[in-house]
Amino acid sequence: MTARAMKVDELVAIDVHTHAEISVRDPQELTSFQKAAAAYFKHGHERPPTIHEIADYYRSRRIACVIFSVDGERARGNKAVSNEEVAELAAEHGDIMIPFASLDPARGADAVREARRLIRDYKVRGFKFHPQYQEFFPNDRMAYPLYEVIAEAKLPALFHTGHSGMGTGMRGGGGIRLKYGNPMDVDDVAVDFPDMPIILAHPSWPWQDEALSIALHKPQVYIDLSGWSPKYFPPQLVQFANTQLKHKVLFGSDYPLITPDRWLEDFAKINIRDEVRPLILKENAVKLFRLNGAGT
Repeated sequence: MTARAMKVDELVAIDVHTHAEISVRDPQELTSFQKAAAAYFKHGHERPPTIHEIADYYRSRRIACVIFSVDGERARGNKAVSNEEVAELAAEHGDIMIPFASLDPARGADAVREARRLIRDYKVRGFKFHPQYQEFFPNDRMAYPLYEVIAEAKLPALFHTGHSGMGTGMRGGGGIRLKYGNPMDVDDVAVDFPDMPIILAHPSWPWQDEALSIALHKPQVYIDLSGWSPKYFPPQLVQFANTQLKHKVLFGSDYPLITPDRWLEDFAKINIRDEVRPLILKENAVKLFRLNGAGT
């Protein structure tokens, strides 16, 4: 399949948060976390879609998507879709997909080498971290060599924040410790890496005010709105999205856990100003990812 260029002007939105859940090259059984998440989010998929199926879904809606897996093998024992598969298949669907990589900072020097290789050879466009699932505090200095590589490449780092759908309803929360999701730990990272764009993923409940404060205070920090239906957004999140943070808020769905169809339908019903909607849905992401008007 020949890679196609992204025609940004033809897109109606950019979803900055989608998951590659199953591999077409190395199929695995669904994990207990995936099964529990299906029950929690009630998404109705018999199985998660492949990367090819995700691309077809988004292309039919003229929505681009950032896609990644989560490297949780050390902490959870679950093998993720490889970064190489995500990057290579996303490149085949370059008209609609932006690949991020995921590395566990606890892998140390190996993760640093992998990050350099993925940036150089696979042209990944950012990195995804899930501190709760990967079991680390974002401001742990052991992660800093990995951040240095990301910052040097001027790529964004996306951190899961707030409550975790992963583990919800499982015995003992599946071992997931919510303390790792406090965005205040990412504030230290924003101070120490002032030129590395940072995305705080999800409405950060129960630390929503902390996330808003960080995004207001640190110029390079953004918030994505994935993982929740907009009808459940905290009032202060809507208030700041409409005003002081209107250039710092990004559309994200959390697909396949939440579909963009459902998200966009509910987003149309909440009190977001008409002039702010296109910023959230597309324009802020275009600037963040340095996409031009005609293509990538």
